[in-house]
Amino acid sequence: MLLIITYSRAARQTLRNICTMHETCVVRRFGRAALLQSTELGAFLALRLYEKHGADVQLERTEPLNEFRDVPETVRSAASAYEKRDKPSTPYEKFAVGTEHPSPDSMRNAEL
Repeated sequence: MLLIITYSRAARQTLRNICTMHETCVVRRFGRAALLQSTELGAFLALRLYEKHGADVQLERTEPLNEFRDVPETVRSAASAYEKRDKPSTPYEKFAVGTEHPSPDSMRNAEL
């Protein structure tokens, strides 16, 4: 997918117009940002916006996260267990102490 982020009022208006005129190419709209399909039309629309507004537009190529392929089992189980904790106010750092769950420090710099 193509992520388009706008940083000016004029660029946001142009993005809204693009999304309205090319609904079939739009995956999702977020106000000042949008996800477009990774097609030649999506790229054309993104580059057209960039040509018109320059630095007020940021373009990125994204890919969906497949939690089973991309995320280690230890991280998936830690997230699940943390969401099922007894006290919702317990921060993860305290929750993980004394368990097999990874610490925030160990996850912070670990690449997926």
